[in-house]
Amino acid sequence: MQTAAEKSIQIGQLAKNLGITTRTIRYYEEIGLMGPTERLGGGTRTYNRDDVLRLKFILKLKELGISLKEMQQLAENFDVNQQSFGTMTPKLLEILDVHIGKVDQKIANLASLRKEIVDYRTRITDILQGKAEEVR
Repeated sequence: MQTAAEKSIQIGQLAKNLGITTRTIRYYEEIGLMGPTERLGGGTRTYNRDDVLRLKFILKLKELGISLKEMQQLAENFDVNQQSFGTMTPKLLEILDVHIGKVDQKIANLASLRKEIVDYRTRITDILQGKAEEVR
């Protein structure tokens, strides 16, 4: 049977495994995204499986463009409700829906910009071809 220390991972190794810095992990703890962590005798932070999963969830939300403020709202909701996914999930869906709308708007704006660039390029090409014909 494994002891608690064997099931946990130290902050340096966790940061390395996830490709982030220990400072990032500490910052997430400071702003309340991570729950309290266990400490070894020398004060070294250690993380259990639930802590690792929570950190991976935070990193995924960050990748999706969710703000730290929104993540804090989710974390607070999650922790206040005894870490119930049932209470966090509706808020998460609401946040994701808002972000889907923002992404859709960005896509529409980029499509419009692309069309403007293509039109402008066509006008310039037409002008250049007209000047080339005048020289002949």
